[in-house]
Amino acid sequence: MRHGLLIDMDGVIYGGDFLIPGADTFISRLLQDDIPFAFMTNNSQRTPLDAVRKLKKLGIEVTENHVFTSAMATSKFLASQIPNGTAYVLGEGGLLGSLHAHGLTLVDTEPDFVVLGEGRNFTLEMVQRAVDMILAGAKFITTNRDPSPKKKGWNNLGIAATTAMIEEATGIKAFVVGKPGPVMMRSARKFIGLETAETTVIGDTMDTDIQGGVQMGYKTILVLSGISKSEHVRQYAFKPDLIVNSVDDIVLPLPWWA
Repeated sequence: MRHGLLIDMDGVIYGGDFLIPGADTFISRLLQDDIPFAFMTNNSQRTPLDAVRKLKKLGIEVTENHVFTSAMATSKFLASQIPNGTAYVLGEGGLLGSLHAHGLTLVDTEPDFVVLGEGRNFTLEMVQRAVDMILAGAKFITTNRDPSPKKKGWNNLGIAATTAMIEEATGIKAFVVGKPGPVMMRSARKFIGLETAETTVIGDTMDTDIQGGVQMGYKTILVLSGISKSEHVRQYAFKPDLIVNSVDDIVLPLPWWA
């Protein structure tokens, strides 16, 4: 049976602008052994090329075929719902390009969808326009619901906060595509051509990567190099199949790769 990996980035491969020790060696092993993998990120601003360039600066050389973003999952989902549909977008970069690539037209009036992604360039006036569109019948979609880190000086309000604002103003809940949602988790698996039993998720957060993997029936590995720590695991009703300090401690092949 063929096996592969869906790998979170921040907290697993790097922390901010710094490589997590051993992550470059781990990815080199995957490439050398021809193990299918994709970096799976909830960040909808960054294009796959942006991610590839950042990884290269850290000493990891991969291609855009190794990156799957929530923007890609969102665009694919919307195109399946209404082919050649229209969207009003509160977002930037990767999200705009991916929607266009999947045949959606970006409009300022009467859209099929209002799509919310990360960004700093949209205004409260644009948010109000989005509210009116949703109240008029547009479907409210958000690429993910990642919270703000709640740190002083943080330069991004956080998509969870913006989503909550629009939900309060409209009384309508957003459909969330990104991790830990099944749309993102399933799309990422299909992106690298694997079946459920062939897929392992590596992440640093119990609430997104591990929860999403468990719900989909994937094997899961929690690394302690990011957000979640070992003492946090017992707070959850689910658990990862393996806990390691970092990807440098992962021994391949994995025990369940029979």
